[in-house]
Amino acid sequence: MLDRTSNVFAESSTHYECSTWIVVNTHPHKERIAAENLLNQSYTTYCPVIRAQVRHARKTTEVRRPLFPGYLFVALDPLRERWRPILSTLGIRTIVRNGEVPSRMDGRFIASLRAREVDGAIVKPTQPYVIGQNVKIAGGAFDGLAAKVIAMNEKDRVVVLLDLLNRTVKTHLTADQLRSA
Repeated sequence: MLDRTSNVFAESSTHYECSTWIVVNTHPHKERIAAENLLNQSYTTYCPVIRAQVRHARKTTEVRRPLFPGYLFVALDPLRERWRPILSTLGIRTIVRNGEVPSRMDGRFIASLRAREVDGAIVKPTQPYVIGQNVKIAGGAFDGLAAKVIAMNEKDRVVVLLDLLNRTVKTHLTADQLRSA
């Protein structure tokens, strides 16, 4: 867990188990600025991040990106606490609302996100398949057809080779469209 001064991107306070949270929509790529400004107003915020690899000029670097781009969680009970000052905070576009009242979110969701963090970033679940594994397609027109995993990309897609009409065909599927052979 990161402390409140080292990285407002991860959290701005140590008490994230609050029972009620609201969701705020930020301006594009302004999550950090919005979190800093909300921290200055004594709000507790949380912006879950993931690690992503970025290629630029033939260099690959690992960066942290928001899990939900354009959104922050704010610990606040809108029925008991003042929430309208958030609307005029620099970096905030609006609050996700149900009518005129901010939509409330249970703190257990935030706690479950925090439980998946390793070194301040959400860790993806382990891949259910490995390269070279034989699988079968589950459902659809090709239900039961055998395939072989040849690659997995960062968008949670699995690339498989199918033997279809005496030809080998490469296709991209999601993990839930496959089952172990």
